This record gives sequence, structure tokens and C-alpha cells, in this order.
Amino acid sequence: MLAGVLIWTEVDRFEAMRHFYVESLGLEPRSNREDFVDFEWGSTRLTIGVHEQVRGEARDPLRIMINLAVDDIDQAHNRLVAAQVPCLRQPSPEPWGGRVATYSDPDGNTVQLMTGTARQ
Repeated sequence: MLAGVLIWTEVDRFEAMRHFYVESLGLEPRSNREDFVDFEWGSTRLTIGVHEQVRGEARDPLRIMINLAVDDIDQAHNRLVAAQVPCLRQPSPEPWGGRVATYSDPDGNTVQLMTGTARQ
């Protein structure tokens, strides 16, 4: 079982990252410190933290995708567009029966919102 995902950023980019995950995505922090913010998403933790060896945006934004399940993808999408979050893919149907929308966080990491369930 996956316990969590940790996204490292640099100190100068941390506030933009925190703002994106708290204000734009609407995640509620479990722990919120000067250089670290942690969220619970079901039984998984998502953490954003400062690391002294990280510089700039993600070099390959498709290497890791953060997938977050939402109840209402259209409402979430409209909120993100209003917040001027870069949308890489509008909410659209998937062959497995759900819908997915794709965005970019301030460090260039790919974040996907998903709704629906996979067909059995």
C-alpha cells in the first residue's frame, strides 16, 4: 500500500506550491509549517517540502503525475480555471469509464483530477 507522495521544491518556490495545493486545489493541510505542508487524501499523504538541492521547475513534468480523486470534476475544473491554473487537458472521458482533467502546478509537475470508477 502506498503511504504517500513527497514533492520537493526550493525555498523560493514553496509559497507558490503551498498556495496551489491549498487555495487552488482546495486541499486541507494536516500539517502546515514554514517549509513543509502535508495533506491526507484518503489513506495517502501528499507532502510538499523544501529541499536545499532542488532548483527550478520539474525537468520532466510527465515523469510523475499526481492523481487526485474528486467528486465533481467540473466544479473543480471551473475553480482551477478561475484561479488561472494552467490546464493541460479539459475534463474528458476515459475508456475505463471515468473522467480526467490535467493541470500543471507551479513547479511544472503534472496533476490530474479524476472522477468515476474503473469498470470491473
